[in-house]
Amino acid sequence: MQIQFCGANKSVTGSQHLLTIKGKRLLLDCGLFQGRRDEAFERNRQFPFEPASIDAMILSHAHIDHSGNIPNLVKQGFRGNIFCTAPTVDLCGVMLQDSAYIQQRDVEFVNKKLARKKQPLREALYGIRDAQACMTQFVGLGYNRTFEPLPDVKATFLNAGHMFGSAMLRLEIKENGRTIRFGFTGDLGRHNLPIIDDPDQLNDLDVLISESTYGNKLHDPAKEIERRLVDVIHDAFKKNGKIIVPAFSVERTQEIVYHLNKLYERKLVPAIPVFVDSPLAVNVTEVFKMHQDYYDDEARHLLEQGDNPFVFEGLRYVSKVEDSKKLNDLREPCIIISASGMCEAGRILHHLANNIENPNTTVMIVGYMAEHTLGRKLIDKEERIKIFGEEYQLKAQVVKINSFSGHADKNDLMRFINNIGRKTKIFLVHGENEAADTLRTKIFDTYGYDATVPFLGQVIEI
Repeated sequence: MQIQFCGANKSVTGSQHLLTIKGKRLLLDCGLFQGRRDEAFERNRQFPFEPASIDAMILSHAHIDHSGNIPNLVKQGFRGNIFCTAPTVDLCGVMLQDSAYIQQRDVEFVNKKLARKKQPLREALYGIRDAQACMTQFVGLGYNRTFEPLPDVKATFLNAGHMFGSAMLRLEIKENGRTIRFGFTGDLGRHNLPIIDDPDQLNDLDVLISESTYGNKLHDPAKEIERRLVDVIHDAFKKNGKIIVPAFSVERTQEIVYHLNKLYERKLVPAIPVFVDSPLAVNVTEVFKMHQDYYDDEARHLLEQGDNPFVFEGLRYVSKVEDSKKLNDLREPCIIISASGMCEAGRILHHLANNIENPNTTVMIVGYMAEHTLGRKLIDKEERIKIFGEEYQLKAQVVKINSFSGHADKNDLMRFINNIGRKTKIFLVHGENEAADTLRTKIFDTYGYDATVPFLGQVIEI
């Protein structure tokens, strides 16, 4: 068995891990790399393997840094099955088309600049038809159902607790008279998050590929979320300012709405208007409603009582462009939740451009921001930032609520690894170098396990 690490190595985007088993090839995730535009363009267009040579693919969850390059993979010749959970199939059905739209708009923007310089124009990575076409290869399965993606390979999905429908993977691989017990965390979640159940535990593994996003950090307790929200909303109300929230359309937007619903019902905050300004978030919320069997007990109980957690007085979902533009004219306090989560595309850029130089505005960061993204520049509070090629002075207040993270923190990851129950060969991916290396050292010092932080393109024989 061989593992080739093709993405999310010493970084947190572009997840791709290629297993070669008895001459067959199984790809784990196929995400978009996000970062500097030119680097991202080349990395996403060129695969480090021949797509047509892949026999099957397993997708851990629908986030674009794990799924976003699937249409390009199929476009370049991949014809195998894509195994994932049932909610992930439906989420990808809307998310990949949205990603295609963003690809096309981004290329249009870049081509205007290239045309002025009389340089060759670019083509979009993939189009909406490509995003639609790849969906015919998706196969939706439930948790704890065993399937065979390749001969002599038995696979089982477990709940990763990271987002709606997210899965960890356990493989039992028979090769050369031995059985290899292999695990892949995908993105590992946290306990006590709303809407979804807590993550399961992988046990008795020989090999583990684990994420390490927060391998060097601890989150604030999840119970702190509502207290922090109360503080931010009261402060914005006093300043008569807007709260701009960059948020992933999947899970994070629904999670914020869920908490706001509870705060508004208990009258703990002023009932200022809330706008979810993302057509994708509107569609994703409908997918959530379709798969209520994936809710946790609390969310199910609310529905049984007739309380839809994604609907409350003062909340409005915005789909039309003209309605989105009208939000720029509002002069009273409000909350605007918009995508993309890392501020690299989408309507959030327009809201930032229109509000970021207003000192009464609050930009509320509720998720991870990768290196070189606009979101990271906001967290770092760079004095001047560029949006749509124009320079803006950052005068708005930037606040970060760490409690919102859907990723396991350092202690969660250490507990998960300890509970595997045996010494395991561990490969740490999906973490920037400092985070992954800190976790690697902690694992060895605490448990004596051999953990490796593979570099991009590294091939390991098991």
